[in-house]
Amino acid sequence: MSIGLKLEQSLKLTQQLVMTPQLQLAIKLLQLNTIELQQVVQKELVENPTLEESSFEEVPNLPENDGENAERVSGNDNEETRVAKDLLKVEEPSRDAEETLREDFAQNTDLERTKDPDTDWDKYFDYMAGPSDITPRDTGGEDRPGFESMLAQESSLHDYLMWQLRFSRFSEEEVAIGEQIIGNIDDDGYLGYKDSKGRFNPITLEDIARQNDFVLQDVEVVHKRILMFDPYGSGARDLQECLLAQARFLDPPNPLVARILREHWKLVERRRVDKIARACKVPQDQVAEAMRLISTMDPKPGHRYSDSPTQFVVPDIYVYKVGDDYHILLNEDGLPKLRISNAYQKSLKGHDKNTETKDYIKNKIRSASWLIRSIHQRQRTIYKVTEAIVQRQRGFFDVGVENLKPMILRDIAEDIGMHECTVSRVTTGKYVHTPQGIFELKYFFNSGITNSDGEGIASETIKNRIKDLVDRENPKKPLSDQKIVNILKDEGISVARRTVAKYREMLGILSSSGRKKSF
Repeated sequence: MSIGLKLEQSLKLTQQLVMTPQLQLAIKLLQLNTIELQQVVQKELVENPTLEESSFEEVPNLPENDGENAERVSGNDNEETRVAKDLLKVEEPSRDAEETLREDFAQNTDLERTKDPDTDWDKYFDYMAGPSDITPRDTGGEDRPGFESMLAQESSLHDYLMWQLRFSRFSEEEVAIGEQIIGNIDDDGYLGYKDSKGRFNPITLEDIARQNDFVLQDVEVVHKRILMFDPYGSGARDLQECLLAQARFLDPPNPLVARILREHWKLVERRRVDKIARACKVPQDQVAEAMRLISTMDPKPGHRYSDSPTQFVVPDIYVYKVGDDYHILLNEDGLPKLRISNAYQKSLKGHDKNTETKDYIKNKIRSASWLIRSIHQRQRTIYKVTEAIVQRQRGFFDVGVENLKPMILRDIAEDIGMHECTVSRVTTGKYVHTPQGIFELKYFFNSGITNSDGEGIASETIKNRIKDLVDRENPKKPLSDQKIVNILKDEGISVARRTVAKYREMLGILSSSGRKKSF
């Protein structure tokens, strides 16, 4: 019996998402808070002569939707691609809503329509039909947050990594493993600790598995996923692993960087470009460019979270209650209204400009147009996410933290038809002013338990109740953890004593013996 081999040629039609510059810009702006966005806009106003400020009264010419929005599918479905797909989603506005949408758009971002045959904007951005008021109005100032409420709570690397762990797709066992890994990450972002002399002592995955009775393979899987948390490379065991994790997210991708880091680390440490080029059989200029990219990476990804000074919070969103309804207003104070300069558009039609000048003006107009549309897309996405949060956490907005419900990223992602990655980027680092105070958007995402009535209770609600009990206790006879467990049980909240102890420690509350006063 013989086996024959046959070579054939075949054609296969696939759709691939292209990460264009304008889409990269939209993703970048999505992550910025209000102050950071203001800085980007001011920088562009200085550097781009075709971009200028406009008044509220000007009405932009919106591009008409041609309806030719083909679905795009990417074979490499990483986090950036998932966010890009969400930004590419198009919801066709109805004719009845179109005029309302134009009026709404005119009040927050002005855009002069530019003809650009190289850019099909309708396939990249949508206007998310439906009336919404996203520009703060003058409310007389009485509902504005007080000065003292704008102090930001310092966020550590540990807190940020734990937040990502709890609200990503992990099983309970994987969360337990992740907590042990993150708990052993030092301030620089590496898996280990520094002794009294400042020397770094690494902690191995084998140590974590053995000490906690975990399966080593499971620990390795969770560790690889934590390396992809923001900031990239957190939890690395050495500098090589840290930089390799960051190399996966280079934009645009450069496979040579990862190859050099993986196969020629010793030569990288010695900066031997010539030997690396010979070993990889590539020109030295390509290796030099790869080494330049490596030099831009962060060798201490957790460093920016250590010794953070107190910061002032400027709310990115305002949520006001009017009657029985909540109204969402995006904070655009200090954010100029932008438009494309008519003078520069007209100059493109003149005959006295050379080709080089016209190309320069055209590129600047295209860049300005990308910025304006990306800002509008950012505002719509933030509004959409906040609206879904308000709907799910109505009890919190009405009463307070005692009515906060358990909620994870997936809940909001499913409500708005976007991916968890997009929701995570929108909610991190952005603050909302509510009737209950100022909170970071990610505050509303928390785990929970089920009470005796079968209803979910958020962990923040339980923490708040524990703090309230401790505040009201007799300092001569402080409540033990078990006593708190019994009180909560009488209230229909069944939690273990170790859970109470864990929440108490997270709140910075001492044990009953540490709180006891003899006076």
